[in-house]
Amino acid sequence: MTPNLNLPNLISVARLILVPLAVAAISEDRLDLAFWIFVVAGASDAFDGWIARRWNLGTELGAHLDAIADKSLLVATYVALGIGGDLPRWLVILVVSRDLLIIGAYLLSWILGKPVAVRPLFVSKANTLAQILLAGTVLGDHAFAVDLTAAVAAGIWVVAATTVASGAAYLVGWMRQMAVSPPPTA
Repeated sequence: MTPNLNLPNLISVARLILVPLAVAAISEDRLDLAFWIFVVAGASDAFDGWIARRWNLGTELGAHLDAIADKSLLVATYVALGIGGDLPRWLVILVVSRDLLIIGAYLLSWILGKPVAVRPLFVSKANTLAQILLAGTVLGDHAFAVDLTAAVAAGIWVVAATTVASGAAYLVGWMRQMAVSPPPTA
């Protein structure tokens, strides 16, 4: 097995495959199934990270696959829940816009020859955790007919606040990085 074709990376690829299944379940109003897909994806994320650390199987490809799988699941879940009216559309737009801002800034810095190292900030980790908890709460609320209205309402505002804070922190860091070296002369 090549170093990039290892168990943690295969688990990340499997998590990517779960994304359209979760979206299909949400779009077919099978939120119980979507909830369990979301749980399996979350557990597999923890499991592949543990395997990579435990047996020193971490790779650059794996780090990128893991991040892509995580973001794909969260963004797709938020978009599907927003379309279905289970999350406010303004929140979905905020969450997706933040991710597009970060990706766009990273790509632009790379194109300009000033690549920015992407390091997760504490506020970004808090934002990701809040997004996961909110999506899981919304799915669980609808899937199992429990009344989590107060938790969902609080989660919406926590996700909004951490999304804005995280986006602002990345933007400030990116702007500082872009100002480090002088612009090319003509």
